[in-house]
Amino acid sequence: MNLAPKLIYGTAWKGEKTAHLVISAFLQGFRAVDTACQPKHYREDLVGEALEILQDKHSIKREDVYIQTKFTPLSGQDPTKPLPYNSRDSIPAQIKSSLSKSLASLHTSYLDAYLLHSPLRTLPLTMEAWRTLMAAQDEGTVRAIGISNVYDVGILKALEKERKVQIVQNRWYEGNAWDKEVWAYCKKNGIIYQSFWTLTGSPALLTHPYTTSLADKLDVTAEQILFKLAHLNNVVPLSGTTSELHMQQDLAAERIVFKEVLDDYKRLTDLIWS
Repeated sequence: MNLAPKLIYGTAWKGEKTAHLVISAFLQGFRAVDTACQPKHYREDLVGEALEILQDKHSIKREDVYIQTKFTPLSGQDPTKPLPYNSRDSIPAQIKSSLSKSLASLHTSYLDAYLLHSPLRTLPLTMEAWRTLMAAQDEGTVRAIGISNVYDVGILKALEKERKVQIVQNRWYEGNAWDKEVWAYCKKNGIIYQSFWTLTGSPALLTHPYTTSLADKLDVTAEQILFKLAHLNNVVPLSGTTSELHMQQDLAAERIVFKEVLDDYKRLTDLIWS
């Protein structure tokens, strides 16, 4: 599967509806899915169930699907739910156990991408975790490695002394000023920058006259404008919508053309990056 899909279906907080929603998203046209081995917020097993149904009943083959999941350290887990590893084990052992569970849950022999869900509590532990992901990549179990929830460029620089970071997945929204420093670092260094919380976290931008005016001129939604703006600024958004109509609209955003409204587009981008 292509290392850089333009849009990824996000499965956080979907609970028992996860399988149904993943199937729905793929039938609308999604071909990339993001999850995590974190029972607190994800049902990775139901993502796997959905992928099996899509293959068996809808002929959507594994090689045509981008599957991305994450190792979640203990600080991000709910201790009242079953952990995917022994919390007393070393970090490498925890990751190997979590990865094994992810592969089983997702019914696959490899992952298109495997991310650290966040930096660990110290840089040495984060580096130890990163080297374990590197080993999994060397073994061919994962094709791309990266990290999520990392807002310190210094951590990325430290990781890249060991091996290139291929993917960063961060909140990219008005509340953190669009994560400018990390976004710029990723753009400069050829790192795929994935975003979440982009729509939910940006109500002011979605209702700003610059956005609504541009949406009206192109007969699209404000949300589509923001997703297209993301595409043009080297950002791969995650969409976690539960609406089939919004799934269709999110996918259609890629086809928006700003050629006839370049001044309006520039005004909007200036608003974001200023």
